Amino acid sequence: MTGKMAMLFSALALAAHPATARDVVATFDYLAYESREIEMPAPEGAFRNPVLPGFHPDPSIVRVGDDFYAVTSTFSWFPGLPILHSTDLVNWRLIGNAIDRPTQLDFSGLGTNRGLFAPAIEHHDGRFWIVNTCIECGGNFVITASDPAGPWSDPAWLDFSGIDPSLFFDADGTAWIVYNDAPPGEPRYEGHRALWLQQFDAHTVQVMPGRTLLVDGGVDPSTNPIWAEGPHIYKVGEWYYLLTAEGGTADQHSQTIYRSRALKGPYTPGPFNPILTQRDLPADRPDRVEATGHADIVKLDDDTWWGVFLATRPFAGQSTLMGRETFLLPLEWKDGWPRFLDRGEAVPMVAERPNLPAATGSEWQNWRDEFDGALSDEWIGLRTPGQEALIAVDAGELRVVAGPAAAGSLGKPAFIGRRLRHHKAEFTTRLTFAPQRGGDFAGLLAFMDEHHFLAAGKERGRLVVRLRTSAEQGTSGVVVTDQPLTAEGPVELKLALDGGSARIFWRSADADEWQQVGETINVEPLASVHAGLFTGLVVGPYAYSPG
Repeated sequence: MTGKMAMLFSALALAAHPATARDVVATFDYLAYESREIEMPAPEGAFRNPVLPGFHPDPSIVRVGDDFYAVTSTFSWFPGLPILHSTDLVNWRLIGNAIDRPTQLDFSGLGTNRGLFAPAIEHHDGRFWIVNTCIECGGNFVITASDPAGPWSDPAWLDFSGIDPSLFFDADGTAWIVYNDAPPGEPRYEGHRALWLQQFDAHTVQVMPGRTLLVDGGVDPSTNPIWAEGPHIYKVGEWYYLLTAEGGTADQHSQTIYRSRALKGPYTPGPFNPILTQRDLPADRPDRVEATGHADIVKLDDDTWWGVFLATRPFAGQSTLMGRETFLLPLEWKDGWPRFLDRGEAVPMVAERPNLPAATGSEWQNWRDEFDGALSDEWIGLRTPGQEALIAVDAGELRVVAGPAAAGSLGKPAFIGRRLRHHKAEFTTRLTFAPQRGGDFAGLLAFMDEHHFLAAGKERGRLVVRLRTSAEQGTSGVVVTDQPLTAEGPVELKLALDGGSARIFWRSADADEWQQVGETINVEPLASVHAGLFTGLVVGPYAYSPG
């Protein structure tokens, strides 16, 4: 969060729930993250994928002069819609979140896989535009800003159904929205969708009556293609190009291309489709990347084209704790058609850089927050801030008043965290907490969704590790290991993740050696493939009191 956002978050909670002597309060002195992966620097003139590691799905990108701005999905996390900036397409820095005020949208009571799907960002007439869908929280809307770092406007709600809208501003000044919706008539099969075009009035910020069908089903209707979605339109020379995903966002995901001489079509699929997929490659290939698709593209001054897209890096099968991440690749044009990769070509983890001056980006390998200032924009929490919890930075500590909403509920847990960005990584913190009654808990929460999480911390008289892997288990998860805690005062906790394994360690504040709590825990059931596919693991301080 920005300083403004962090102060707002704290002020709202303080005003709604001032701390009292009866409150169960946990304090965290720091939170540190360290990647344990061995990563060699990219060779001269090259870069490493992904460019946005960790939970960053559905990327959209816009170029404004020498600057590039990207936005990704956040579902029911708050603040939402991170805005990232780069000047070289490789190194990115988070500059704000487009949804950073509780008055903009309300995620109360929503599941983690609801909320903000697939934003699309554009720039026109000196303003930035994001068009987006809030699932089960209002539908389609537009927000605007003069500065991409914010503030962004309150949503202007749009009167059309469907999801994945994106804006296209044509050379004649007209604006259009292309989106995914139900096909005309009855769907022929599960996943049968269509792509529609509707004119947009940028002055009144409303869509105009009438719409045009662009694609019904997908590239080859005879194969019953599923989930045509994430469409973008570009004008290149005399052609309008329609770039869209197909196949669902799991291992069959792909990117397809169409073109037309006229904006409203008819659109013809390219002779080489899909232009990006990994679904036909052997499962035993090295540095395996899966689920590629949902791309957006930009042109550089040297006439090269580059695209960002989502993909996953499974540690086994289709399992990853990081969810869908953002990758970068160039496009090659052949006979008037773009493509990312040839058939059977794997996504490279190391590729030649764009011809742009090298820049610096955020440090995602290792970081440490001492809580001695405002929280950065990297911190996110579940659902919209309200009256249920108190989280505040105070004199070098993060103070968390244990809330009555457990991690597995649809309330607002007293929890705030940051994205996991590596298969092998450690989160460490120092916790001061005095549980007052049975059920009081504080520690680290590793959260995929309300049915899939790991919590490790202090309860009364013991260290406890809880795991939830299904909706049938209690909202605090089930105890997978615990041990008596004889030391008084602060303790340090460490969560060490390695693919589908987790180990929990602790030590008293004056000790040097870490002690493992129980045995290694299988956390493969937390992988996004078991939790709706949409999100990635977020880890941070958490406190709960049943009240």
